[in-house]
Amino acid sequence: MLIRSISGLRGLTDSQTGLTDDVIIAYASSFATIIGNSGIVALGFDGRVGGKRIFDLVAATLCAAGCDVLSLGMVPTPTVMFAVEKNKNVLGGIVVTASHNPQQWNGMKFINFNGLFLDADENADLWKFVDTGSWKLQTAQGKIIDGNETIESHIASVLAIPFLALEDIKKKKFRVVLDTVNASGSYIQQELLKRLGVAEVIGLATDGSGIFPHYPEPVPANLTSLCEAVVSNNADLGIAIDPDADRCVLITNAGEPFIEENTIVLAAEEVLFNMDRGQNVVVNLSTTRAIDDIAEQYGATVHRTAVGEINVAKKMIDTSAVIGGEGSGGVIFPAVHIGRDSLVAVALVLSNLARSGMTAAEKKLSLPQYEIVKNKIELSSKEQASEMIAGIKTKLVSSALSYNEEDGLRLDFEKSWLHVRSSNTEPIIRLIAEAPTKTEAEALIAKATKSKN
Repeated sequence: MLIRSISGLRGLTDSQTGLTDDVIIAYASSFATIIGNSGIVALGFDGRVGGKRIFDLVAATLCAAGCDVLSLGMVPTPTVMFAVEKNKNVLGGIVVTASHNPQQWNGMKFINFNGLFLDADENADLWKFVDTGSWKLQTAQGKIIDGNETIESHIASVLAIPFLALEDIKKKKFRVVLDTVNASGSYIQQELLKRLGVAEVIGLATDGSGIFPHYPEPVPANLTSLCEAVVSNNADLGIAIDPDADRCVLITNAGEPFIEENTIVLAAEEVLFNMDRGQNVVVNLSTTRAIDDIAEQYGATVHRTAVGEINVAKKMIDTSAVIGGEGSGGVIFPAVHIGRDSLVAVALVLSNLARSGMTAAEKKLSLPQYEIVKNKIELSSKEQASEMIAGIKTKLVSSALSYNEEDGLRLDFEKSWLHVRSSNTEPIIRLIAEAPTKTEAEALIAKATKSKN
């Protein structure tokens, strides 16, 4: 199985119709052709088992296509994006990753010369070269360039955020339990936490082996061991990072999920607190309305986009937004670089907690209180998704205050909302509802599932 979308390419590595060597070569060669079969391409992988072999194959293919390769090795996706954005000699980037997908998956994310993921039009161009087989190889071979210093540059850039409460962080003597599912965040997150002044970092699945100890998507159902470790170690905070380290999810000192939606809320609060009023914030249509409440406190304006990091990032550029992201735990702070970045998220979260003087559990209670419920339905075709969404709109739109069809269907009610859309990365339809209580949110989901036909 292969899935390609605005989020890149993903496929099963144990399937003859999945992410085979021929597929990898076709996509890497096509990407090289798009950027002109010359120049430097930054390359990294998320550390999962089997990823190094694919990384080596992509590097060899890019060299055969005439490109030089800035070899970053096992690094977070945001580190590759950072490398492209900050180095004008680098014309693009590729990350070998399947993000939060399980162990048997891998894939490729493609980055343009601005350090952004390819948008819909750029992806269409890439797919055209792949599908027609019109990519080119060159007689002149490219070379491998050591990119090891990029990790240090990335950490330094995060530490240089001018308003970080570094002294307060040190005074708090935080004890943090860290779960990076043994993937690309393993080294860089431990190093960042130490240099931020965290007193003790307790590693839980941080050996960099690429062997996931649990399902790697950082949602509460998969973080029970982290919750238990926070309590047993009397820690101040638990931090969960997904395999390619662009998402950050928190566990409070009470061993309870901070909820992934609140990572962007906490980060936005810290940024807006330290900046002049009247700023712009960008999030996607599936992100908590708590972000609107926080923005209102600081006179900021919230803009919403279709789901997908590139959609948020482009809107941030258009509106000169100072902070943005997605409710999955992705934070974008363009002063460092214009991509979701768990390093930025961790720094802003710790700064907020240290400045406020609250425990993580107290801070969670101080934020706007909503309950969000997420569900999904397996699909057999895209057509089936369209039919389901149309059915939900017919039954529920009359009771909504407003609706948005930019990405599936979002219905807004007085104190709640429902978003129904096809996933960019999996053959499913996602249903997300938020309301002041879990019962109300679940009722919205129930109405939607009853109305889908």
